[in-house]
Parts: sequence; structure tokens; C-alpha cells
Amino acid sequence: MTRLDVNGVRCQALFSSGLQPSDAPTADMIATAISRAVQQFGLGGCAGRMAQDFGDHPDAAARRMRWVRQLIAQEPAAPRLEAAA
Repeated sequence: MTRLDVNGVRCQALFSSGLQPSDAPTADMIATAISRAVQQFGLGGCAGRMAQDFGDHPDAAARRMRWVRQLIAQEPAAPRLEAAA
């Protein structure tokens, strides 16, 4: 068993979404972007896309992840989930 941090998963999904800082995202826009990314790519796909971006464009990916983490941090704390490894 591994523990999945829901906020970490949300960060990966939001990172993989098409949402941009210039969109001035609202809470609803963030939730929709996360949901769409998970539906489109799956949890593993979101993680893979994020990893690929860090490999291809590490500076831009780091800036995007800082932005994503700031957005997620504004949301209430999410619980932890148990998942089979």
C-alpha cells in the first residue's frame, strides 16, 4: 500500500491541464481543469506528462509547478487516500 496525497495528485492533474495563469482561474475553473485532466489522461498519465515536461523544459515546468502549488494551497486541506501500489 502507498499513501497518495490528494493535493499532490491534484497538482499533477492541474499541471497537466491547459489552464494558464493568464486565465485568472477561479475555484470552479481549477476544479474543472483538474477533473478534465484526470478524465483525459488518468492519474498515471498526468504524472507522466508532468515528468516529461520537467525533462524537456525544467525551468518552465518549475515555474508552472510553483503556480499550481499556490493555487492548490488556496484550497482547503484534502484528506489522504490509501491506494494499492
